[in-house]
This record gives sequence, C-alpha cells and structure tokens, in this order.
Amino acid sequence: MEATTPTRERILHATAELFRRQGYSGTGLKQVVAEAQAPFGSLYHHFPGGKQQLADEVIRTGGAFFQALVTAVYDDESTAEASVRAVFQGAAETLVSSDFQDACPITTVALEVASTNDDLRRATAEVFEQWTVALTDRLGDRGRALAVLAALEGAFVLCRAQRTVEPMLAAGNMAAAHVAR
Repeated sequence: MEATTPTRERILHATAELFRRQGYSGTGLKQVVAEAQAPFGSLYHHFPGGKQQLADEVIRTGGAFFQALVTAVYDDESTAEASVRAVFQGAAETLVSSDFQDACPITTVALEVASTNDDLRRATAEVFEQWTVALTDRLGDRGRALAVLAALEGAFVLCRAQRTVEPMLAAGNMAAAHVAR
C-alpha cells in the first residue's frame, strides 16, 4: 500500500462517502475526483489499478473505520445487551440524520458486486469476517455474533428501502434479547 498523502486520503474519503450513498456502480471516477477536489491524474497516480483498486482499498479502510466506530460504541456500555442496543440505536440515528442516505458502505457494495466481481466480493467478505471476529471476542459465541451482524446489515437495507428506522429498532431489540440469553 502506498504512503498516505492528503490527496490520497481525500480520494479515499470521497469514494467511501459516495459508495455509502450511491454504491459502486453509481459512482464514477470523475465524480470521485470532483468530490475530493483532486486533479484527475492524481487518482491514477495513487491508484494505478483504477476504480477496482480504489474500491478494494475503500472497502478495507472503511471496514476498519466502521469496526473501530462500532467497537467504541459497544465498549462504552456495561453489558452486552446494552452495547447491542446502543449500536443499533446509533445506526438508526445516523440513518435519520442523513435522510436514509448513509448506510453501511460495505453492505452497499457487497450487495452490488457479490455476483459480478469476485475480488471486491472477497474484500467485503474479509471485512465482514473481521467484524464477526471482533464481535465474537465480545460475545464469546460466533453464532451470536453472526446473528447480530446479519440483523444489523439486513436492517440497513430495509430501512433505506422503506425510509423508516422501524426495521433497525426491531432488529436491535431482537439482537439485544438474543445476546441477553
């Protein structure tokens, strides 16, 4: 991986934001550099593999960022049940404050590329596995971790489609009850 530069970071950040809102296919490279306020040539300087390389790096860096964010929310609570509720509540608040535009960028891309781009499918699968491991460490059970993660990611999809946080709150209640057992 190349050394970090302000332009490189702006491109990664802009791409992550665009992927969260528009997905992989809906995001063009000209739009990325415009959003990043970067010269077009800098994109290929920092990402010689083009959109494929850029997407792979956004998935992996975004995955680490969101894992740290969720872990901080989770670890701020005193019980696993309260932690799970706080994560789902935070996700619901983000959806409302962004008018249902900001969801999980990993899920957004995974839904889009799972059957058409094996490299990016693999990148999203690796991020989901890292999240599962981190949650398993906290819950002590891989099955519970997978159930919580599946509920969260599925709720993002339903909330965006229905433009309501009802699925997120219902999934959070279910997941919290599941881990409380």
